[in-house]
Amino acid sequence: MCGRFTITVTIGLPERFGVAHCKVPLLPRYNIAPSQPVPVITHPFGSIRECQEMTWGLIPSTSKDPTHSPRPINARAETLHERSTFRPLLSSRRCLIPATGFYEWVRSGKSSIPYYIHCKNGDFFALAGLWDAWKAPDGLFRKTFTIITTRPNPLVARYHDRMPAILLPENEARWLDFMTPSNKELKELLSPYPEEYLTAHRVSLAVNDPMHEDASLIKRDEGGVLPV
Repeated sequence: MCGRFTITVTIGLPERFGVAHCKVPLLPRYNIAPSQPVPVITHPFGSIRECQEMTWGLIPSTSKDPTHSPRPINARAETLHERSTFRPLLSSRRCLIPATGFYEWVRSGKSSIPYYIHCKNGDFFALAGLWDAWKAPDGLFRKTFTIITTRPNPLVARYHDRMPAILLPENEARWLDFMTPSNKELKELLSPYPEEYLTAHRVSLAVNDPMHEDASLIKRDEGGVLPV
């Protein structure tokens, strides 16, 4: 799964993702957790790419009462076409979630040790996502999203049995395209990100608290690294 991620750099984000204008406040984020607002890239039909603020945790537009309904933060790539919650969104509500890294936890005795996984060169990458807009009783629309997960590459498999579906840069436009992807295309687009582009290190237990939000969270913790 993917339960926390980061956007540690914001300079150049609109240019990197082909957004002409971004009205969303872009601030470094070191501990993004579910239910928090995040900049999300969409490509509305007949328009240019947009950077919109959405909340992490999908509320389907068909939901009658989201306070008593699940708000999935992740969607399995292998079953997108099968799930009634996600299948309708594949046609026109695909999105990119800008990120610079994500956290995973490894069980060690009675505690869980957090690890930070990110690109070796420190660049942005795009997480594949689905979004929707739920109309509240007051008439306002609440835009929310979920992050798609896939099987892990060998590096991430050391920490978890799933990983976020990170798109290759050349596949980002395809993911935002207006054509509904087939099962074959989904398998290709949402395959595990190459491990040679990523690195991982142990970080402080302070990341466990979503109220903690500063650059110290991604620094290497000298407690060690997970044995190979």
